[in-house]
Amino acid sequence: MSQNKFKWFVPGDLDGFFGLMIDNLIQILVLSFLLTTLCGVPSEFVYKVILPGTAISLLLGNLFYSWQAHRLARKENRPDVTALPYGINTVSLFAFTFFIILPVYKKTGGYKIAWQVGLMASFLSGLIEMSGSFVAEKIRRVTPRAALLSSLAGIAITFISMDFLVRTFQNPLIAFLPFGVILLQYFARVVFPFRLPGGFVSVVLGTLLAWSAGAWGNPIMDADLLKGATNHIGFYFPTLCVHDLFTAFQFADMREYLAVLIPMGIFNVIGSLQNIESAEASGDSFNTRDSLLANGVGTVVGSFFGSPFPTTIYIGHPGWKALGARAGYSTLNGVFMTIVALFGLLAFIQALIPVEAGMAIVL
Repeated sequence: MSQNKFKWFVPGDLDGFFGLMIDNLIQILVLSFLLTTLCGVPSEFVYKVILPGTAISLLLGNLFYSWQAHRLARKENRPDVTALPYGINTVSLFAFTFFIILPVYKKTGGYKIAWQVGLMASFLSGLIEMSGSFVAEKIRRVTPRAALLSSLAGIAITFISMDFLVRTFQNPLIAFLPFGVILLQYFARVVFPFRLPGGFVSVVLGTLLAWSAGAWGNPIMDADLLKGATNHIGFYFPTLCVHDLFTAFQFADMREYLAVLIPMGIFNVIGSLQNIESAEASGDSFNTRDSLLANGVGTVVGSFFGSPFPTTIYIGHPGWKALGARAGYSTLNGVFMTIVALFGLLAFIQALIPVEAGMAIVL
């Protein structure tokens, strides 16, 4: 393949980026909320330690899957390969918070030991995924595609899309026009001025509608909240937390939490396997072992730098492929999330851009 056939970035990557970015932002907002409100973790600790560690794992994984897409494109001599989407594991986020971190916090009264146990759980989950990478391909080859993808479709409709759909009808003044933009471009094939990607137009339109809602007597966004969010802006260098991770192994009641982290680790392997099968059904056949191994490495490295939550290969590869995303959207997502985490921009973006502005892309 000549070097110019598979480009580093194409217009569709911007659409894929906005969708994947919103998905990742929601996970980080949720983990920040749960840790600070339920587990006693100070917001300063979240911004200084946990988010930079999360950024490391997201950057490594997204860059790998972008490179993997380039490698497959060169190997098969075609320019339409789409990278596997990657981010924080939603199910593990809730399971680790409510069944590991929160119980430890309630038992000890200390957020730090609870966080350390979370690091240990994430580390072991990553090791399980790395181990599973060596047998996953054999499992995939003997399992019917329908068995792998039917449950995946159910999760996508109920666990991911349903909440966004309900929120669309809860805030129709903001959400319906961006939703219409997505329908116009990807179903009616309408080309916007200057060939702007529909995802970009959708997010900008939704944001403008939200901030102008006050003129209609229905204020939605809060300028004071936006101003207050600037207090978190700064530079937070990642902190090596290996000592904290292994301190958790000395925790007396560690064994009772194995009943949570081991099944969740296996669940992560199966979920990633399903998404690799989904990508192959869309025409992109990625190496199973490499994909799972990279996912596990991302989780392990994240735990070394303070992230107590595993990462995973996301549902949605066929959707991003249909949007025209290739490899660049994965790179953009990794770089953007790293900047957000290292510079404390999470609260500012949350106060600036409503979720309703971009959730139509995910739908």
